[in-house]
Amino acid sequence: MPLVDGCRHALEISVPLETVSSETERVVSSFQQRAKLPGFRPGKAPSGLIRKQFEGDIRQQVLENLVPKYLQQELEKEDLHMVGQPDITEVHFEHGEPLRFKAEFEVLPEIELKEYKDLTVPYQDPEIPDDDLNKRLEEIRDQKAEYVNIDPRPVADGDFAVLSIQSVAGVQGDPVQQQEMMLHVGAEDTLPEFTKNLRGMSPGEEKEFDVTYPEDYGQSKLAGRTIRFHVLIKGIRRKDLPEINDEFAKDLGDFRTVDELREALRKTMTGQKQMEAQREAKNKLVDTVVDQHDFPVPEAFIDRQIRNRVEQSLQSLAAEGVDSSKIQLDWKKLKDSQHDKALREVKASLLLSKIAEREAIDATRDEVDKEVERIAKQQREPFAAVRLRFEKDGTLGRIASHIQTEKTLNFLFEHARKTAES
Repeated sequence: MPLVDGCRHALEISVPLETVSSETERVVSSFQQRAKLPGFRPGKAPSGLIRKQFEGDIRQQVLENLVPKYLQQELEKEDLHMVGQPDITEVHFEHGEPLRFKAEFEVLPEIELKEYKDLTVPYQDPEIPDDDLNKRLEEIRDQKAEYVNIDPRPVADGDFAVLSIQSVAGVQGDPVQQQEMMLHVGAEDTLPEFTKNLRGMSPGEEKEFDVTYPEDYGQSKLAGRTIRFHVLIKGIRRKDLPEINDEFAKDLGDFRTVDELREALRKTMTGQKQMEAQREAKNKLVDTVVDQHDFPVPEAFIDRQIRNRVEQSLQSLAAEGVDSSKIQLDWKKLKDSQHDKALREVKASLLLSKIAEREAIDATRDEVDKEVERIAKQQREPFAAVRLRFEKDGTLGRIASHIQTEKTLNFLFEHARKTAES
């Protein structure tokens, strides 16, 4: 019988002497066929000499052949689904005696689903205020603006200065360098040092000055640093905005009037807001489901979740130009700080899988192929080649799992009672 502690199980397993002896003879014979010993042709060395010469290797091979096999037999006998790798301890392997060992491992938890339909969640279909719609129109108008060169004069607030810029100190790695950069002098999102130093300069002038970037700046190699730049003013431009009228609407697409454009924007913005609101509601439903279920979770799953989170963070840093290989990670500290969050994420994943199983929710082949086709078009590769690659590296399974999860979340949302926000 297994010893049980939450998801942690232990089995004490014994392999019959006859089986051990038979397997040992088989391994000895295998070594005998391959061994090259002085004075003997291959396959002709006495078995006694082989046993003595390769005692440690033979012992290890017998263990590697028998331990996994008999562990698997016991797992099937006890109907246990092992997670991760087992710890094999208390190995007793002596001549003329049965092989005995203890296997400790984690198993999938047994989950008894409680009510997951008719859950209450705050949700209201979103509406788009006119102010938000007007703001979006202004953003589009801004995108369609034209920047017109003006006659040389000293730079003033509100101007768009065209400059050549290069860092000369303070940047680790490759310098910051742009041959033509346009900067809005005096704007709220322009760093004060740029506005202060560019104000009053004229086209053709050069200057060096320091700029201190905030700690939360978007580019990590600049964040919190003081960078010295060499700047050349190449010109000054003004921004000309188009009028929002029927002609403006026609230029943007299949619209005859501004009213048609506004209606199309409102529909698009409503769809986006609806997706965001539903995502928030689904997250709250998952939190509710997790809160009402108490069951042990394998530490192997939690470790894997934390490692996935760390890898995603490192990939994001690498995309920003940070050399992740130089980052020293304190795994114990990281695990302690991330454990509770990872635990909830794993519980949520297990519960959603259980609900999907109960409700026969799965990803269809067409749904998976549609996503593969989208990725293939994005990567400009043949669909068949991408699908084959995804099938081999496991991506196809991850895509199917993601689709199943999304469909399960939709199921929870469709069967929930939506209430107005208090």
